[in-house]
Amino acid sequence: MEGISLILAIVVVTALAFDFTNGFHDTANAMATTISTGALKPKVAVAMSAVLNLVGAFLSVEVANTISKGLVDESGIRPEVIFAALVGAILWNLLTWLVGLPSSSSHALMGGLIGATIASAGVGAVHGDVLVTKVLIPAIAAPLVAGIAALLATRLTYRLGHKTAGGKSAEKGYRAGQIASAGLVSLAHGTNDAQKTMGVITLALVAGGAVAPDSDPPLWVILSAGLAIALGTYLGGWRIIRTMGKGLTDLQPQQGFAAQTSAATVILASSHLGFSLSTTHSVSGSVMGAGLGRKGGVVRWSTATRMFVAWGLTLPAAALVAAVAEYVTDLGDWGTALVAVFLIASSAAIWKLSRREVVDHTNVNDTDGETGSQESAEESAGVVTAAIAAVTPPPTVAAAEELTATIPAQAAPAKSDTTVV
Repeated sequence: MEGISLILAIVVVTALAFDFTNGFHDTANAMATTISTGALKPKVAVAMSAVLNLVGAFLSVEVANTISKGLVDESGIRPEVIFAALVGAILWNLLTWLVGLPSSSSHALMGGLIGATIASAGVGAVHGDVLVTKVLIPAIAAPLVAGIAALLATRLTYRLGHKTAGGKSAEKGYRAGQIASAGLVSLAHGTNDAQKTMGVITLALVAGGAVAPDSDPPLWVILSAGLAIALGTYLGGWRIIRTMGKGLTDLQPQQGFAAQTSAATVILASSHLGFSLSTTHSVSGSVMGAGLGRKGGVVRWSTATRMFVAWGLTLPAAALVAAVAEYVTDLGDWGTALVAVFLIASSAAIWKLSRREVVDHTNVNDTDGETGSQESAEESAGVVTAAIAAVTPPPTVAAAEELTATIPAQAAPAKSDTTVV
């Protein structure tokens, strides 16, 4: 086996940079609802999430193996191809972070890897069956399954706890449960997303001849990937946290608990099966499901639609940028240097644009700002919300008696202020 060359070192550093952006981009997946409901203070929430992300990185390597051994053909893949893939993924992560859209870092990485591989070795180098069964199908199924589970869990939670609703002890219990479930999502995020960077670095090491084909990620790869995503998580992707916590729906602690638990279950099950799942899709689906599960809850479909569009564009957009980057790197060392300079300059420009309106832990729960949630707060229930509300379970006996008592008062004719002459 050869030592690590300069280009291979550049690829490893770039992969860790992507892992860092993955951390602050996807922090919202774990902690947005916990922050929005006030269960934890923002800085405490992201610190807890960072630690659990690091722990989760050591629990499994199944997803890493899906990427390093399954998605593309290892033979003929040069380190420059992986570098180009990471450029596409990083730029998409930064752009969606700038506008506060919770898109999928996972799919950005998958799209970049697919686009660069096709540009380098052709369509045949991408394993279509793995792409469909372990990437595309989970992308569609995860938000649906998590959303339905969160909707049912929310309704069950409200039904079981209706007698204690509004009590301080009940609120404390739900908040404690929400903190625990948010920790579980953070742990699940580490087992899934940190492994994607491990898989990419391992693929680069195989391509560069530093490790043998079909190798599992070395320990130093696991540790460095876990630390990078933990650091990114701690810094917090406050723009996306605002969108997830306040832009999609207004959550109460009961809903936050149901959403986080449902999402964590889906993510952990997918990690065990080796599915390269998007935690963004899972948590977003569960948040919307929890919003629909509460009687009178409204999902802001204008924000959700923007998010769905971003999801659909992630794979092709990252693939296109990566394919162009691969074409340039194929021109030689100067081409690789040019792509590196472009990546650094673009990242700096995006960061500078973000400073025009700063979103951080001090204003993350504000209802105005670039997410447009002030306007969407007045958004009425749409067709889907109305349909869900139509099948709301019947009220309890006590609620029915209270409703009956108020009907005569509401039905009584109001006094007329008009004097008839």
